[in-house]
Amino acid sequence: SKSKGNVISPDSIVKEYGADALRVYELFMGPFEQAIAWSTQGVKGVRRFLDRIYLLVSEAGQREKSGPEVEKAVHKLNKRVSEDIEKMKFNTAVSAFMEFINLASENKEGFGKEAAERFLILLSPFAPHLAEELWEKLGHEEGSIFNEKWPVFDQALAQEEKINLIVQVNGRVRDKIEVDSGISEEDAKSLALASEKVRKWMEGKEPKQIIFAKGKLVSIVV
Repeated sequence: SKSKGNVISPDSIVKEYGADALRVYELFMGPFEQAIAWSTQGVKGVRRFLDRIYLLVSEAGQREKSGPEVEKAVHKLNKRVSEDIEKMKFNTAVSAFMEFINLASENKEGFGKEAAERFLILLSPFAPHLAEELWEKLGHEEGSIFNEKWPVFDQALAQEEKINLIVQVNGRVRDKIEVDSGISEEDAKSLALASEKVRKWMEGKEPKQIIFAKGKLVSIVV
């Protein structure tokens, strides 16, 4: 507030760090319904993140094909960002971009132009100026990135290979088991019942009911 002398001028932030840094930081701060303290250090961190994107994508434009790890990661990113935008969970979408960039940094030779183009289209609602500039840098000098269709992810590539299956006994979590994402109901129930932690809380009793929620949990009632 003015009385406390802690007013932040958007114009000064844009002048020093750029409009995209301000925009992405605002989206990254957290859910809009929550009151969150402003942090200029946070804006600086986002600006550094955008600088990393500029360098990585610029280099990726020199490689046509991407490696399998990056290819899989960019389709997972596509799925997550698409779902987060629908739910207005913009902060978790920004987190997903950061995770992808970390992976791409570790696999620079596997980050090619095709994956970079998909990445930029996903990024464009969050950092429009940067995305447009890099889109042109990748060779699209005549068409805007905002004329591109939203990419459709490959379900097979976007699927998580492993998940943590929660096991409940009488409504309380008693174990978490790492399983294949496509595990069948029969196999999930068998693994849950075989867990030592779960058997301990069943106290030798036979289950009255076993409920399976695919990809989430096994709930045992005794």
